[in-house]
Amino acid sequence: MNQPEPRIAVLVPCYNEEAAIATVVRDFRAALPGAAIYVYDNNSRDATAARAKEAGAVVRSEMLQGKGNVVRRMFADIEADVYVMVDGDDTYDAGAAPMLIARLIDNGLDIVSGKREATAVAAYRPGHVLGNRLLTGLTGLMFAVKLADMLTGYRIMSRRFVKSFPSAVEGFGIETELTVHAVRLKLPMAEVPTHYKERPAGSASKLNTWRDGIRILLTIAGLMRRERPLIFFGSIFIFFALFSFAIGIPVVIEYFQTGLVPRLPTAVLVTGMMMLAFLSLFTGLILDTVTRGRWEVKRLRYLALPGPQDLKKP
Repeated sequence: MNQPEPRIAVLVPCYNEEAAIATVVRDFRAALPGAAIYVYDNNSRDATAARAKEAGAVVRSEMLQGKGNVVRRMFADIEADVYVMVDGDDTYDAGAAPMLIARLIDNGLDIVSGKREATAVAAYRPGHVLGNRLLTGLTGLMFAVKLADMLTGYRIMSRRFVKSFPSAVEGFGIETELTVHAVRLKLPMAEVPTHYKERPAGSASKLNTWRDGIRILLTIAGLMRRERPLIFFGSIFIFFALFSFAIGIPVVIEYFQTGLVPRLPTAVLVTGMMMLAFLSLFTGLILDTVTRGRWEVKRLRYLALPGPQDLKKP
């Protein structure tokens, strides 16, 4: 008996993309004729929602501002076997979607990321390239992420990935959180080069290099605290302990030489700093045990859902 065709949902979060959204919907409709295309408008002040509806998409709204809020809503609302998430700015290659979906299903993967390869210099500004490399490299160092383009807006995801993802981020840090979730649960994933083109006339980037870069850095720090608390609080322990040793050694040496502690405020400061150091260490040890329990719950939720290999036809 033949396996039914997988249900494919194209998820398009967008904000003020009147100039691009109709093309995005038409291109993905042509590339994936059987897919349902959902456009989630995030308080646009132009005719984005109207253009998307005219192009044939199912249009919904998310009132809480921020891409993370939109993604959380989409993942909760939409039922499908394969999810294609793409930005609504018409910079990603819709024609690559069937190949990316086939890669996901054939290899039993949970997430396939479209690594951006710019078709023109103006498509991928040098500042964005540098920022992406720095943030991707930092996340790779902290979480052992082996990706070249962590911040891509083009991802193919399995149902069990989407439905086991506990999103907490509100803005552009959602890409970082998606990646860390996959890495921490040790999910099978891949990265495939895809074309990345210039925005159409009338479409402007919503990304601010410095502002959103700082937000992503804060997201990485928050994820370190939640997902790797022993390393996070252990680093604080090391900082306070080294600082205490640096200013406390002269006080100890003077005590052994004279039997006196003339710099009492310094001694009190050293004692307080060392207490903070060990408090941080024990906090990290306790939270590491809690994080392990949360990891097991998320892993069990993930395993309770059918995987992409179940979508293969016999």
